[in-house]
Amino acid sequence: MTKEKIPTDYVFVDGLGVGDVGQVVLRDRQHLAEEGMVVVIVQIEKKTGRLVGSPDIISRGFVLMKEQRELIKSTRDTVKKAIVDTDKKSAADPKYIRNQIRDKVGKFLFKKTERRPMVLPVIIEV
Repeated sequence: MTKEKIPTDYVFVDGLGVGDVGQVVLRDRQHLAEEGMVVVIVQIEKKTGRLVGSPDIISRGFVLMKEQRELIKSTRDTVKKAIVDTDKKSAADPKYIRNQIRDKVGKFLFKKTERRPMVLPVIIEV
């Protein structure tokens, strides 16, 4: 026995790695476990920023899509409104569109469900 204090803390084992998972990764995993996620996939014209087709919505751990068709339809409408380009002469800014979708869809889903799923926008420029 020794009177010397030895620092101890939790050690996380993740797959083959030991202790190499950072706080950000753990926070994201906790958020996903509690609230789920929604992936929004949109195709936009590269030059105009105009929406091509209808947005695709994928939900994991948030709502069962077959039972929440009206919520998914309303979410699609929210995405369409979020990416309306006010300046038709400028090229599309994917970063701006991604942030708009994340913000508007996140607020919409919280208003409807009082849950905050992780919203992952995927922008495909055509």
